Amino acid sequence: MSEPPADTSSIPLNPGQRWRAYWVCVAVAALTILDLSKVNVALPSIEQAFDVGSTELQLIVSGFVLAFGLTLVPAGRIGDQRSRKALFIIGLSAFLVTSAICALAPNVTILLIGRLLQGIAAGIQMPQVLGLVQQLFQGDERGRAFGLFGATIGIATAFGPTLGGLLIAVGGATDGWRWIFWMNVPLAAIAIVFAARLLPGPPDRPARKLALDPIGLVLFGITVVALMWPFLFTTGSPDDNPARWWTLVVFVLGLTAFIAWERRYAASGRHPLVPLSLFSVSSYRNGTALATAFFSAMPATFLLTTLYLQQGLGLEPVFAGMVTIGFALTSAVASWLGGNLVNRLGRPLVVWGLVLLLAGFGALVLVALFLPPEFAPWAMAGALTIAGFGGGFVISPNQTLTLADIPVKQGGLAGSVGQLGQRIGTAVGTAVGLSLFYATIWRESNGNGPDLEVYQHAYGYGMLAVALFLAVALALGLADLGERRRQRRGLG
Repeated sequence: MSEPPADTSSIPLNPGQRWRAYWVCVAVAALTILDLSKVNVALPSIEQAFDVGSTELQLIVSGFVLAFGLTLVPAGRIGDQRSRKALFIIGLSAFLVTSAICALAPNVTILLIGRLLQGIAAGIQMPQVLGLVQQLFQGDERGRAFGLFGATIGIATAFGPTLGGLLIAVGGATDGWRWIFWMNVPLAAIAIVFAARLLPGPPDRPARKLALDPIGLVLFGITVVALMWPFLFTTGSPDDNPARWWTLVVFVLGLTAFIAWERRYAASGRHPLVPLSLFSVSSYRNGTALATAFFSAMPATFLLTTLYLQQGLGLEPVFAGMVTIGFALTSAVASWLGGNLVNRLGRPLVVWGLVLLLAGFGALVLVALFLPPEFAPWAMAGALTIAGFGGGFVISPNQTLTLADIPVKQGGLAGSVGQLGQRIGTAVGTAVGLSLFYATIWRESNGNGPDLEVYQHAYGYGMLAVALFLAVALALGLADLGERRRQRRGLG
């Protein structure tokens, strides 16, 4: 049975209308991604405000990621079937309310609940962004759109720590972290007004029964939670419970059952939660895997660098965040250029971007380990500026190539599955990097306060995991490049 028709009849044909709707989508995506990165720099302030330990701090970050990941696929499915605009506004409204809950939290329990609900809200709105972008544009114009999208996301990811540090500096060490959440409230309110006016609504057609595949939804939830759980609760502390890794057995069983059920559900003529035919498209399969490996490395890099600068070199949060500004700027420029070049150059552009990124991160680690502390932050900022060019040539071109062969009617769902891979990558990469960082500190400090050399070793080991994830992404890019060349020779 074919998929429900896309909401194409209401899409504005006027280029100005399309781009205005696009910028509403991109602004909300940036606001969502900012919340993934700016909160990291606030963790020491939250720890001081509520006198909590590493487990609660980890949950503040990981709870958001888990709820985000769980919501993405069903929300993308509903948006494709009904109205992306309606889901977008619902998610954005919930994001506004939950941000206020986090800002007003009187204790860490309320903050954790607020972050979980905020993750759900983010998971509702984000798939609609990718679905609408794919729906609004085609051909070279879509490449440019994804290029600007990647530039905005790159800026949001890298500028988040700086913005978080500035807000803490303005609000003070005790309550400055609340401003990180308050910032979302007026911005979300403005975005809701523009979304209601500018985003295309659903076409006029007979109402359809919403098909959500409830059994598939339950199996999907069990599978995702079982995979992410042990990584979300990995802090590198000797107190980490090793029993958490048994959930990976549940993951394998859940994934097997989910695939079997989805195949059976599709064979009966109904619409499965995740059409497995998506993964038969090599460009989508390879691009999604590459993005997962890439996002295993990127958030971990910014978190580890921020921790090293604050704890190892003693920089204030605002100055530690500023070290990433160069990456934000150059990745934005490269994303825009990559979006314009990707349809001409294809996958080699992504491969060379990964090579440049690896070189930049290699320089980042070397200067952190071997330069005097008074010069290291400046040199690290320079290395990140170089790495930003590589990152920009990966983010938006890979997004364009990944969705190039996916029908528009499945754009929201395909984008949400890709986003899920990115969130899983974030959880895994952050857990592995932090575990190596803190395990090194506990092992080498011998019960005393760690000195600079210990922090340097911890940073080096954490960044070694980043290098391995990027090497996996590079291997996937080379494999996809080889597969595309074989396909071209076969067609020839």
